[in-house]
Amino acid sequence: MPLRLLRKSPRRQRGQALVLGALSFLVLALMVALSFNLSHALREKVSLQQHSDSMAYSMAVVEARALNYYAVSNRAIAATYVAMNSMHAYMAAASVTGEMMRKSQTNYYIIMAMEFAQCGCWSCFKHCIHGLQALKIAGKYGKAGNKYDKRVKNLENSFNQTIQGLDRMVDFMHASQAQVHLRTVDAVRNGGSYGLEKLTSYNAPGASTVTAAVGAMNMNEFNCAVDGMPCTGSVASSDPKARSKVMTEVANASRPAWPANRGLPGGIDYPLHLHPQFLQEIRDIPGEGINSPVPFTHKGTAKTVQSTGSLHSGSAGPEGKAIAAEEQGMMYNQWKHGTGIPLKYSALVASDSGSGKHTPGGAHSGSHKFEGVNAKALTACTLGGNCFMKFRANEDKDRDYGQPRSFSYVTKTLRGASKTKAPWQLNSSATLNFQNGKTSASLTLAADEGAALSKAIVYYHRFGDNGWREAPNLFSPYWRAKLHPFTQQQAAEVLTAASNTDAAQLVSSSTGLSL
Repeated sequence: MPLRLLRKSPRRQRGQALVLGALSFLVLALMVALSFNLSHALREKVSLQQHSDSMAYSMAVVEARALNYYAVSNRAIAATYVAMNSMHAYMAAASVTGEMMRKSQTNYYIIMAMEFAQCGCWSCFKHCIHGLQALKIAGKYGKAGNKYDKRVKNLENSFNQTIQGLDRMVDFMHASQAQVHLRTVDAVRNGGSYGLEKLTSYNAPGASTVTAAVGAMNMNEFNCAVDGMPCTGSVASSDPKARSKVMTEVANASRPAWPANRGLPGGIDYPLHLHPQFLQEIRDIPGEGINSPVPFTHKGTAKTVQSTGSLHSGSAGPEGKAIAAEEQGMMYNQWKHGTGIPLKYSALVASDSGSGKHTPGGAHSGSHKFEGVNAKALTACTLGGNCFMKFRANEDKDRDYGQPRSFSYVTKTLRGASKTKAPWQLNSSATLNFQNGKTSASLTLAADEGAALSKAIVYYHRFGDNGWREAPNLFSPYWRAKLHPFTQQQAAEVLTAASNTDAAQLVSSSTGLSL
């Protein structure tokens, strides 16, 4: 038999590369799926964090706008009290005209007596004539005083309507402040009003709203910025009388020079603010002699006070229960052979919760009503706190000196909604299970849910080089908002409030963690 018939045929080697290729393609497919899945999750996580940042910042902007509105409206309220002061000053200046005429009348009675005292002999008969003329002049002054009283009396109804209208305007501004506060609290509670709900659809569709517990932290932060509102974790509210005193003192400090102190430049106190025709009439009724207010004695002021007795005490009192104005000075008359004495004249106009006060009585009818600084508003806002918005300062730097913070904590599913929209996820759970004999393992390609937390702060900064030196307040509209880093304690508090205890524990136990 030929030797070639005894040789064995070689074994075929084809097909081994196909097996290795199939395994390689499987690993490559898993790597591609993992890459797509992780990229999608990372993009969603970044979008979620950006959304959380924009939510915290936007809520802070809403709060800053509210605080700026309080500042502007507080200025308007103070300006309204200033307008009331000015109206009382005008009314007191008008009311004093009748008194000035009557003091001249009294002086001419004195001059009449002096003239009659000198007409005892025939050669002194002219003094008797002068006495009769002085009596007639006194009568003219009396009639003029009644005339000016009547004019003021005719103005009183319009004056009262003006004061009551200004008083109601203050109530409306208090009510608007309370409404703005309620709407702002509602906005920061869950980020779902004031248009904030649109941020979710713009930035991270499908993300959750701010959780209720974190929203409660935001509400408390904003309430703590306003004295008189319910607040925990900060300084206690001041006494309502102290808050009223702030507005009272601001209103008095804001008065122009004329209502505050009526006088001429250089300290000369002469009633040039009275109508020139009136001053001319005082001088012209006798036709000759000296008939004029005494220079350096006429004074006038108007302010918001505790009572009319504190008008000149230098202290407005804590509550501002009344608005009062007074005009006072001295009248001097000299005529022929007689001379009067400097007689004090005055007029007082006051409005309060009672009937008020108006002297001289001949210029008064009815009553002057004023409810007092914040009196009605405090009663109306019992359930909502103090309507007068005063900043609640806090000396603790860890509380940012009372400036409010806003927090955001939102969550979102990081994987796609379905396999058809995200085929790289392989299955709905994005999990691969492996088994080799008795050994099994699983791999989750991406976390099911992501979370993001952010913090912003509402801070006060007046424009200019020394703007930082001015303490935060609610009378200047310089409140702004910015993102702000967390402290570890704050981050842990937000995570705990959001029921993410694992992350809260991790943050609390980590040292040097950048937030």
